[in-house]
Amino acid sequence: MAGLKFNLGVMMALMLASVLFHGTTAQTTYVVGDALGWNIPPNGPSAYTTWASTQTFRVGDVLLFNFTTGFHNVAEVSQAAYGPCTTTNSISIAATGPARVTLNAPGTHYYICTVGTHCQIGQKLTINVSDVSATPAPTPTPANVIPTPASPPTATPTLTPAPSTTTPPPTSSPAPSSDEASPISPPTSGQSPTDSTTIPPPSPNFAPSFTAVAPFTFLAIALAFFY
Repeated sequence: MAGLKFNLGVMMALMLASVLFHGTTAQTTYVVGDALGWNIPPNGPSAYTTWASTQTFRVGDVLLFNFTTGFHNVAEVSQAAYGPCTTTNSISIAATGPARVTLNAPGTHYYICTVGTHCQIGQKLTINVSDVSATPAPTPTPANVIPTPASPPTATPTLTPAPSTTTPPPTSSPAPSSDEASPISPPTSGQSPTDSTTIPPPSPNFAPSFTAVAPFTFLAIALAFFY
């Protein structure tokens, strides 16, 4: 059982290593001109210029030039020879189609067809190749310069006023009016006895009359209660 687990672990490690290896060495094959192939373009060199602008080429990729042997070829030339379509001193040339050209170096690469005037009427290609292993180098920091760490912004605290504990003074009662504060003055000696505000004294016969009537009233109420 332990041997089986060990074998499975070794197989998984080998599979992982294979995947990583193929991932690092993966390449893309580009068919030059797609459906047009490597032929005389109908509208001049703009057809290949437009095609190349939509692709991303890296070191290790492959260009596939589809052409009929004997009618075309593909030659890699220098920048100086590319403009005037100079067919001498080519870097490399392939006369058998279809031809596969591996991109082995980064930079700009120039390709033309050296048959007749094919290059002059547009059968030419320029591409830019990127280096997959190139990484931007970090900017060195001078030895005598110590970077200053950025200080976090200091937030200004907002002061909240504390609730007031002072008891408001009692509301003062309104001052009495002059009519309420001033007592009523007694009538002066010179006031007329016939004034309308003078209250006449009670009649001397009021008390005796009440005293005489009250016993008879109570007696009548008592007799009515018993009968």
